[in-house]
Amino acid sequence: MDFISDRDVQKYTEDGLVVLDEFLTAQDCDELRQRMWEMVDVMDVPAHCRTTFSTYHHEQLNTQGNADYFITSGDKIRFFFEKGAFDEKGEFAVPKHRSLNKVGHALHAYEPLYTKVTHSPKVQPFWCERSSRVASVVPRAELTASPLSSQGIARKLGLVRPVVLQSMYIFKQPGIGGEVTPHQDATFLYTEPLGRVMGLWVALEDATVNNGCLWFIPGSHNCGVTRRMVRTAPGTFPLTDFIGTEQEYDGDKFVPVEVKKGGVVLIHGQVVHRSAGNVSEDSRHVYTFHLMEAQDTRWSPDNWLQPTEELPFPSLYTK
Repeated sequence: MDFISDRDVQKYTEDGLVVLDEFLTAQDCDELRQRMWEMVDVMDVPAHCRTTFSTYHHEQLNTQGNADYFITSGDKIRFFFEKGAFDEKGEFAVPKHRSLNKVGHALHAYEPLYTKVTHSPKVQPFWCERSSRVASVVPRAELTASPLSSQGIARKLGLVRPVVLQSMYIFKQPGIGGEVTPHQDATFLYTEPLGRVMGLWVALEDATVNNGCLWFIPGSHNCGVTRRMVRTAPGTFPLTDFIGTEQEYDGDKFVPVEVKKGGVVLIHGQVVHRSAGNVSEDSRHVYTFHLMEAQDTRWSPDNWLQPTEELPFPSLYTK
């Protein structure tokens, strides 16, 4: 049986997003969180790399855009911090496990647990010797371990040659988890033609209005892209710049999308979304990764993220 239904596909097509429950089990989520705790526990971040991540236009240009640490992180695992995580001397102002905004952008390539989730049978097609004997009684939550067949999300959505662009672990720390302003992923991950990028946003904890869940404008993926983040000419600073301007959005059109632990949100690259700061006492940990349909698609050479010799964009389909 397929993890994603025809109705789910229709909703994604119409709204630019859809929530699928039980993508991961509670144990899967806890293992991913535990592995990240271990990584943070031993991280060694030089003072000059203590980069604060921001989605505000001018702060992006003055921090991540100017930081070689950011622009060369596409084929590495690097750490990006919340505003207020460091004091004036560059020392942690909060416990280091609560200092991070995100870790990116190649967890899918170098961390086995995250690789397994990225290439899950619920994402890519899954076949076996008994593929012709599809049992309708298998619960969605057990599909990963089932010796049955499944089209997977990507195949069900018609992706022929999908590749993995990037992956991130997002913390949304209690109290200091920053606001993410309205944006479209295609601003940062631009393709020709448009509509070839999709994000998979996996809730490792319940994502609620209180701890900063995502808010969307359903149907906004049909309105094009008016703002892009691009690389500047070699040898110039900042290393990236924005062309165009973000549209003004009617706040009343945003709809909160709460997700239960283990659920996944499929996010069209052009759908407008945001999240508020986390002022609660609960974190909102997420593993997210982006796919691109590479068939008949041009990845913009102006994008900040570029494939490298060390890590070309890997195929999603491994079988």
